[in-house]
Amino acid sequence: MPAEKPDPRVRTWSPVCRAVALLLGPYAEVVLHDTATDRVLAIWNPMTTRAPGDPSLLGELDRLDPSAPDVYGPYEKLLPDGRRLSSVSAVLRDATGRPSAVLCVNLDRGPLEQAAALLANFAAPTAPRPEPLFERDWTERMNDVIGGHVRARGRPAERFTREDRLAVLRELDEAGVFAVRRAVPAVAAALRISRSTAYALLAELRHPAAPGARAGAGAGAGNSAAAGTGPGAGTRKD
Repeated sequence: MPAEKPDPRVRTWSPVCRAVALLLGPYAEVVLHDTATDRVLAIWNPMTTRAPGDPSLLGELDRLDPSAPDVYGPYEKLLPDGRRLSSVSAVLRDATGRPSAVLCVNLDRGPLEQAAALLANFAAPTAPRPEPLFERDWTERMNDVIGGHVRARGRPAERFTREDRLAVLRELDEAGVFAVRRAVPAVAAALRISRSTAYALLAELRHPAAPGARAGAGAGAGNSAAAGTGPGAGTRKD
C-alpha cells in the first residue's frame, strides 16, 4: 500500500509551525487545522492526547472579534488538568484568498506565572528593615531621605528647586546626619550641588532671618539720625 502523501498545507506551513514550537517549546503547542473538515491537520508539542484527524472545534473562534486581520487573540483556554493557556489563532488563506487552514499557538501560562511569582517574592522585602542595624549608618539614612524625595517629587535630585533642597536638608539635619564629619560634602554630591551651596542652605535653615529685622534696624537708624540732628544736639550746658 503506497504511503499517504502529506497534505500540501502541512508541507507549506510546517517550517513555520516547527520554528514556533522550537522557540517556545516545551511550553507551547502549535496546531494546524483544516477549515473545510474542522479536523487537526498536524500538531507540534502536543499538550493533550489530541492527534491529526481529531476534531478541531474551531467554532470557538466565532465568539471572538479579530484583534488584527485574520488574527484572533490572545485569548484564554483551559486544559482538563486545570492549566491555563494563552492562545492565538491565525487564518491562513490560499492564492485565491479563501481560508485554507488555521494556525493556533497555545502557550502554557503556568511556568510564566510561577516565574513572575518568584521574581515578585525576590523583589519585595519579607520583613521591615531592622532599624538598629542602620541607625549608625548615616550614608544609608542620607540615601533613604534623598531617594524618598526623588520619588515623591518625580524628578532627579539635580532638578530640585531651592525649596526641595531645603526640605531635604531639614530632614537630614533632624536625623542627625550633619553631626557626622564630612557629611555635608557627601550630601552636596548626592544633591548635585556645590559644597558652598550646601553650607549656605544649611546655614539659612538653621539661622533664618527674623521677619522685619531689617525694617526695625532701618527705623532705629533713622530715629538716631533724627535725634543727632535736632536743635542743640550735642551741645552741653553747664
